[in-house]
Amino acid sequence: MPLSRGKWAATIELLLNKGCVQVSFLSRIFGRSGFLGSKDDRAHVRPLWHHVVAIAREPRWYADFGVADTVGGRFDAITLILSLVLLRMEREESLIEPSVRLTELFVEDMDGQLRQNGIGDLVVGKHIGRLMSVLGGRLGAIREALPQGEDALAQVVARNVTLTDGADPAKLAHEAKELANRLECLSADEIIAAGFR
Repeated sequence: MPLSRGKWAATIELLLNKGCVQVSFLSRIFGRSGFLGSKDDRAHVRPLWHHVVAIAREPRWYADFGVADTVGGRFDAITLILSLVLLRMEREESLIEPSVRLTELFVEDMDGQLRQNGIGDLVVGKHIGRLMSVLGGRLGAIREALPQGEDALAQVVARNVTLTDGADPAKLAHEAKELANRLECLSADEIIAAGFR
C-alpha cells in the first residue's frame, strides 16, 4: 500500500535528515529481490537521474549563473536540480514511489563517487549520511522558499550553493524558479521520461 503524500513527505524528510537512505552492503551482494537477484526496481527512473546529472553539468550553470566549477559546486548544482525535481514529484501520488527510487540512485551515485575518490567502506556511510542530510536540508529550504518568490530563493541559493566570487545568487535563483515552473507544467509521464530542460 503506497504512503499518502503527507506520510511520504514526512518519511522521506526523516530519512534524508537522518542520512538513512543508503544502499546496504548486503543488498548490493544479494540484490533487492533475494540471493543474487538481478531485478532493478530503479530502472524506470535511471534515465531521469541521468538527465538530472546532465542538466547539472551544462556549462550555463557555471558560466552564466556563477556556480563554482569545483567538486563542491557541481554537487550543489546536482542537489539544486534534484531538489526541484523531487519537490515536483512529491506533489503527485503516482510519482511518490519513483521519487524514492530517484533518491536511491542519488545515494548509489554518491557512494560510487566517494569510493572512486578513495573513501573506504568503514567511513563511506558517514559521508553518505552527511550528503543525505545536505540534500534533506536543501529540500526543506527550497520547499519553503519557492512559494515566497525569487528573493527568498536567492537567499537559499546564497546559503547553499558554492558560487564564484561576485556571482549574483538572484540570477541562479531566477533560473531555478524557471526550471521549477517548467516542471509544474509537465505530466507525471513526462517527468519520468525526463522531458524537461
